[in-house]
Amino acid sequence: MSGHSKWSTIKRQKALTDAKRGAVFTRLGNQIAIAARSGTDPALNGALAMVIEKAKAANMPMSNIERAIQRVSDKNAAQLTEVMYEGYGPGGVGILVEVATDNINRTYPEVRLAFSKHGGSMAEKGAVAFQFDHKGVIRVKGTGEEQLLTILDCGAEDAVEEGDETIVYTDAKQLAAVRDAIKAAGLELIDAELAYVPKNTITISDKETAGKIERLMDALDELDDVTNSYSNFDIAEGLLS
Repeated sequence: MSGHSKWSTIKRQKALTDAKRGAVFTRLGNQIAIAARSGTDPALNGALAMVIEKAKAANMPMSNIERAIQRVSDKNAAQLTEVMYEGYGPGGVGILVEVATDNINRTYPEVRLAFSKHGGSMAEKGAVAFQFDHKGVIRVKGTGEEQLLTILDCGAEDAVEEGDETIVYTDAKQLAAVRDAIKAAGLELIDAELAYVPKNTITISDKETAGKIERLMDALDELDDVTNSYSNFDIAEGLLS
């Protein structure tokens, strides 16, 4: 993909070492509750199955996962609303912020403050989203030409090698089918999810600007109601903290 960015990998690495496990579990719980609206049986709901796999990989207790699923049928549980906020960060980079909240009047000011505090600004709906494509993104362990050919034969649109992994891109509607085909081919999946992939990336080579963007993305990801954040920037080698 022309817009592939190494930032998503850095973000995942940070999540693995995030000391705020409670915030991570809250975010995953919200994702599970949203996915479960389309059916509480992961065997019949591919989106739910993928989020549960992601939660297990983050060592989220099964009791938390089950509670999040049961939230759908709990009449006393606060109902979650899905919202996408758009904005610009330092250097003019575009940012999308997905939230699942039971109180927009609380969440919107928190997101706006994170932007303004770190040199960014929120934008009107649609002002940034057109710079991204909604895609299925699958991470597969291993690399090599033979693996790439196998992945493409499974119906993937594109695949990029990164470190000791292969990042696979699919049409959003074909994510589950391609994931299952890759698994059936004997390859080891790390995770699979729907994501917003930038059509093109902006490379940041100024250290000060890179630091501001990184702090802004961290501040957004630390908000409990934020389920995902995406940006179209890449940071030049040697500038990441």
